[in-house]
Amino acid sequence: MNGLLKKMLFLFLMTVMTGACLTACGKAGASKNSETSPKKLKIVTTIFPEYDWVTNILGDKAENADLTLLLDNGVDLHSYQPTAEDILKISNSDLFIYVGGESDGWVEDALKEAVNKDMKVINLLDTLGNDIKEEEVVEGMQGEEEEEGEEEEEGPEYDEHVWLSLKNAKKLCTEIRTALADLDSENAEIYENNENAYVKKLEALDAEYEKAVAGAKEKTILFGDRFPFRYLADDYGLKYYAAFVGCSAETEASFETITFLSKKVDELNLGAILTIEGAEHKIAETIKENTQTKDQKILTMDSLQSTTSADMKKGAGYLKSMTENLEVLKQALN
Repeated sequence: MNGLLKKMLFLFLMTVMTGACLTACGKAGASKNSETSPKKLKIVTTIFPEYDWVTNILGDKAENADLTLLLDNGVDLHSYQPTAEDILKISNSDLFIYVGGESDGWVEDALKEAVNKDMKVINLLDTLGNDIKEEEVVEGMQGEEEEEGEEEEEGPEYDEHVWLSLKNAKKLCTEIRTALADLDSENAEIYENNENAYVKKLEALDAEYEKAVAGAKEKTILFGDRFPFRYLADDYGLKYYAAFVGCSAETEASFETITFLSKKVDELNLGAILTIEGAEHKIAETIKENTQTKDQKILTMDSLQSTTSADMKKGAGYLKSMTENLEVLKQALN
């Protein structure tokens, strides 16, 4: 959705929200006087990795928080449209965590209308500062088609998929722990201990990635799909080819893109063509059918953009998904 449409949607939602917000504030005031309703931290996250990091840092204190995952319907970050209820939850939250890229263009206006003016806000891209990367169009990758009448982009477009770097995850967890400790100083030591334990797990998995890539016979991966794994690839010195950039809205690859990627599979003698999660992998299958041997494996890596509460009930977790991604990567590199 372009910026103008998102702006129009936001203004409509804010109109709808005004009455609901007043009602909600009235209810909040009533419950505040109730001795049987202890105050819980209200935490709103946009995507699953943020939600899971908060859960791990809260640990046993999760019962003291009202934690919300906004993108809980299988729609990924780039397609998400906030509802009036979503904006209301953000407006009343104590801590709001979001990615901060172009897909979150609606957030700035939402924060201006916040009821809780003491809300703490964590923007992942701002937190990482100089560690974020601009989107990169590599050789053979299909560029974005400009919509008719669309103005040129102002400034660089940054790759939003910062959570797919374990190194980034460590820094972001520290920022989350600091915010939680400020909001709930009584349990600050518990949050710090939980973060330290979780970061050790992140570091151990990071070391496994380093070892796997160092011992692999191949150092190039090829995606017949969008490529949200730029941060991961750069962390471990992997070269990559792909049909589209990670934030692309394109779904149909051109003849030229298919041809280039098929020839690259042949040239490098790659045994696997990678995709991201999703029911259809038509582009990857088409690339495979245009190679000389037509015997490559089609493997899927999880970008953690569409994980839902239903998946969590089945055991989904950030570390679990990143561990499974490592096993897929090993197959692709050997």
